[in-house]
Amino acid sequence: MKIRLFFSCLFGVLISNTVGYFSSLATRSSVNTWYKYLNKPLFNPPDWIFMPVWIILYFLMGIAFGIFFSYSFKKKTQSLGTTAFFLQLFFNGMWSVVFFGFKNIFLGLVTILILIASIVFCIKEFRKANIFSSYLMIPYLFWVFFASILNISIFLMN
Repeated sequence: MKIRLFFSCLFGVLISNTVGYFSSLATRSSVNTWYKYLNKPLFNPPDWIFMPVWIILYFLMGIAFGIFFSYSFKKKTQSLGTTAFFLQLFFNGMWSVVFFGFKNIFLGLVTILILIASIVFCIKEFRKANIFSSYLMIPYLFWVFFASILNISIFLMN
């Protein structure tokens, strides 16, 4: 069990950070150009805060997936929970591509709302196998809620 848990967590962390890396390519292409000149709310954090926060969140997401995957063998919930995890990862990466890559604030807002729904779905599925794995996803959900408020504000201000 411990070997399965270790390798499941390792896989989860690697896949989460891979998505984070590729989505950061879209972000980097616009953060110092297009995004810099957008009107932003006063509560917009400084740009330097985003990378360390996302590194921590991708790590927690990966560990959450590893715990879920390792414990889900006993509960026969693995398929739906794994689908939920990859679904939210997909929309996580797509938000950066849409918002920063395509420079489309409205479509970014639609994407982030779908992302929130997919994270909630993922948390519910993870909870079926292991409650701790679902708790590890909560900081991520809160950060995406905050990001959606930023997205809404930027949309309204521009």
